[in-house]
Amino acid sequence: MMDVTLFGAGVFGLSVAWCCARRGAAVRVIDPGGVGAGASGGIVGALAPHVPEQWNDKKAFQLESLLMAEGFWDEVAQAGGLSPGYARTGRWQPVADAEALARARTRAEGAAQLWQGRATWQVIDSPGGDWAPAAPTGHLIHDTLTARLHPGQACAALATAIRAKGGEIVSEGRAEGQVVHATGWRGLEEMTTRHSRLVGAGIKGQAVLLAHDAAALPQLFVDGLHIVPHADGTVAVGSTTERDFDSPDATDAHCDALLASARAAVPALAEVPEVRRWAGVRPRSRTRAPMLGRHPFRHGEFVANGGFKIGFGMAPLAGEVMADRVLEGRDRIPAAFDPRASL
Repeated sequence: MMDVTLFGAGVFGLSVAWCCARRGAAVRVIDPGGVGAGASGGIVGALAPHVPEQWNDKKAFQLESLLMAEGFWDEVAQAGGLSPGYARTGRWQPVADAEALARARTRAEGAAQLWQGRATWQVIDSPGGDWAPAAPTGHLIHDTLTARLHPGQACAALATAIRAKGGEIVSEGRAEGQVVHATGWRGLEEMTTRHSRLVGAGIKGQAVLLAHDAAALPQLFVDGLHIVPHADGTVAVGSTTERDFDSPDATDAHCDALLASARAAVPALAEVPEVRRWAGVRPRSRTRAPMLGRHPFRHGEFVANGGFKIGFGMAPLAGEVMADRVLEGRDRIPAAFDPRASL
């Protein structure tokens, strides 16, 4: 008999399974597509914080999760022997004009108070060189909270760690014990069909992977574009936000536009070759907050869904609070994440 059955082998399902397994629970993860088959098998992996202002429970939850991420992913790697590609390398963002500069300095004061001295957000002079993006003011925002991992590798590392603890990951099987649904955008669609209005939807994203070794450098955020150096000598560029799409996993001219923007922004990428292109559909709840807690339409079962663009950053703490809820009946999930808030 299993103590917990997870439907969905994306980052939320695997993180909840890992946090339960490391406490001694017998877990089974069921996903017909396999590990990281959906949006969690992507290539970007930017673990970036919300701006340090207008503080709320969602931002506080994300901060705690980002701060615990290094220990979380290190334990996963130690348990299973696979690296998720995690490193807290920070991030640079160009400052466009005087108004943006004043706003960035105000946010630096907010970070000094809200980030508990465990990370910084500051305005720096651009160091120049071929990695620094053009900044009209000559200044960059540099935060030391942002981290990176390789999403597909991180899912594989979680799966290996779960199996090392005796857990099962299978393509089909029977639900036993407590049941958690972490089924991504298809799960949001299912909830919408059971309700009178939209609960959540899938938002397609596309990304490009380039062959360029910048692993020790900060990631970049330029005009809404994430440029993320990975440990394996690649750089990921992404991603698009597509509400309307025909094929969930097909790439198209959107990738050409991403690539052109990245090469225009960062001189170091001007001539580097492509490795591959990727597309997938990310689950976004109606409220844009993760949905963690009792399933609104499956009596006695749970849901962990709606990570959208912050799923990997939220996953360490989401896994822990869901394990608290499922195994111990202890609820420390923010009220804003209650699935009923998206109904």
